[in-house]
Amino acid sequence: MSSKFTDAMGRMFDWQATVELLQYDFVQQALLAGAILGLLAGIIGPLIVSRQMAFSVHGTSELSLTGAAAALLVGVSVGIGAVFGAVVAAILFGILGTRARERDSVIGVVMAFGLGLAVLLLWAYDGRTGAAFSLLTGQIVAPGGTGIAVLAACGAVVVGTLVFIYRPLLFASTDPEVAAARGVPVRALSIVFAVLVGITAALGVQIVGALLVMALLITPAAAAARVAGSPLVATVLAVVFAELAAVGGILLALAPGVPVSSFITAIAFVIYLVCRFVGSARQRRGSGRAVAAH
Repeated sequence: MSSKFTDAMGRMFDWQATVELLQYDFVQQALLAGAILGLLAGIIGPLIVSRQMAFSVHGTSELSLTGAAAALLVGVSVGIGAVFGAVVAAILFGILGTRARERDSVIGVVMAFGLGLAVLLLWAYDGRTGAAFSLLTGQIVAPGGTGIAVLAACGAVVVGTLVFIYRPLLFASTDPEVAAARGVPVRALSIVFAVLVGITAALGVQIVGALLVMALLITPAAAAARVAGSPLVATVLAVVFAELAAVGGILLALAPGVPVSSFITAIAFVIYLVCRFVGSARQRRGSGRAVAAH
């Protein structure tokens, strides 16, 4: 086993080192960024799951990498570049993938082109290779003061828009055909929601990385869906689970100095397994009671 890996795992529970690192501004900024991202992921995740948009989240996050790589190349804010790339991707998915049967193929085609372009842009970048690598796997020092400001501003836009469209969006997500028949602008809501998902995914690129951003946007919401009985409870649980994964992952990654995505995805996966076990146990008890009643 690699000595580097062994040393990192040995330092993982060095709480004294973790407490010392918490005194630094960049660590506090990373924790704040993780908390904001966890809140956004928990709020928007249940809607993503109910609308079966997990693959589109993956495609959007990959194309946010293209925007971030372009920003890295021209020397502007990586966060702004990621948001721009994700919004463009969301609009393309919304326009080209209007039919459900075409959606996956459209996402695959656009994502493949975007990833190829991202590889070219990263190859052309002459700066530190660590900066390019962090776009894929996330980095503890990524947010910074400017990144926090962008994260907070975009987060406010996402939450404010969701509050405004939540009821018709939930209706359209639950039964789109009936919603359309009652005059709900299903297509327009789909495009707006896709843009909100794109913004949230782009914000996650700097913390979790483009490859693993689904860990925060999908896994906590999927876990909450296994144990929650209503959309409101599912949203609250998803926020709690996403915060545990985001903030907990950053704290665990401090001492060993490994990419935060490794711990964030692990915590989210453990939460999902526990919720799946609890949900299955409840179903078995419910089935047993129904059989006993008959």
